[in-house]
Amino acid sequence: MGGQFVEWYDRLVNGTYQTTVGDRGRLVIPAELRDRAGLTEGTALTLVETAGGLVVLTRPQLRALVLADLAGLDLVGELLAERRVEAAAEGVE
Repeated sequence: MGGQFVEWYDRLVNGTYQTTVGDRGRLVIPAELRDRAGLTEGTALTLVETAGGLVVLTRPQLRALVLADLAGLDLVGELLAERRVEAAAEGVE
């Protein structure tokens, strides 16, 4: 195996843990991983289904991801521009 595989493994797979879905769909997160991630009993998690598989995020992680995706967007400006175009098409000013 070449160096490229090792780079991929270290970047994407390092820290991989095996677990099994238990009764009633329960998923056990290994203690070492819970400790490093700061997960305690009652921590709310969000499962996101992606083309590449499931991603587990805490609410702060999900919020940060959404804010990063929205950064630099002017949603209000875009909505107003769309409404102006629609109004102009209808002959309304």
